[in-house]
Amino acid sequence: MSSLQVDIDLLTQFENGLNERWPERSQIPATVLGYGEISTVLEIDAEGQREFAFKRMPMFNSNEEAEAYEALYKEYIEALQQSIGIQLLPEAIVRLQNNRGRFVAYIAQQKLPAEAIGHKLIHHVSRADIRRLVQAVLHESKKLFDFNAQHQGEIELGFDMQISNWAVVGFDPQRSELPDPIELVYFDTSAPLLRRNGHEQLNPELFLRSAPSFMRWIIRLLFLQDVLTRYYDFRKVAVDLIANFYKEQRPDLVPALVEVVNQFFANEVGQANDEPIGIKEVESYYREDKLIWQVYLTFRKIDRALHRMLRKNYPYILPEKIER
Repeated sequence: MSSLQVDIDLLTQFENGLNERWPERSQIPATVLGYGEISTVLEIDAEGQREFAFKRMPMFNSNEEAEAYEALYKEYIEALQQSIGIQLLPEAIVRLQNNRGRFVAYIAQQKLPAEAIGHKLIHHVSRADIRRLVQAVLHESKKLFDFNAQHQGEIELGFDMQISNWAVVGFDPQRSELPDPIELVYFDTSAPLLRRNGHEQLNPELFLRSAPSFMRWIIRLLFLQDVLTRYYDFRKVAVDLIANFYKEQRPDLVPALVEVVNQFFANEVGQANDEPIGIKEVESYYREDKLIWQVYLTFRKIDRALHRMLRKNYPYILPEKIER
């Protein structure tokens, strides 16, 4: 597992002076590069750190929880790279306890050129190149799902293959076309879903920590099991891959990509018993997903306001709005 040299003392200083509401106003300023459901990606404005992207994960209740997460994360990374052969970014994981007693993990990765990341690329290259990009994503992802099929009941990995989780190596934005062949690197590793002997190893309660306490019971009841199983199903993550193009403001590509994915499954996967993916299925999936995350973000903001009223620290960094 390749790793980066991270200044742990500086990272601790950054965490202790972090302004979660306005990261750019922190003692050591930071820029938000992206938002996830359980993490926020930051660029820290400090000498020697600007070349890294830091995923901040503050949802641990104890050092033991954070330590277990770190061990699982490293196992997941090793399996992706060594057992499956998916190319990842150089990375490091750091655990620390901040001056408010909270246990936090940071995943540091080499920062990518923004124009090389999938959800940026699809606005600057041809439709033919986008088809090639999606085909390349499917071929890379198939390695993992083939591994799962071969090791079913022993060890299996969950995987989120949406377009924003990949970057194209060597992309030249001046040319506005993808290289041939397309070489991909994957970087969304912060949710290390891994089953051993059929049992999920990632603590499912970690997914709920960022949710308001008054919502956790319904999320646990209605959505958690789906989250924990969806990413082990190649067809379901393929639907998610296509639906993500609505979020990325390219709905015009959806019909062609449905065709690309169905052709790939017919020729490369051979799941004859599965129904071909339909445009209406993708639309329905996207509408439901959009509604869930809009409601979720709204209630998280209410929860943040309640924390402020009670003079409690709210440890998560929230977007003001997510374009979906």
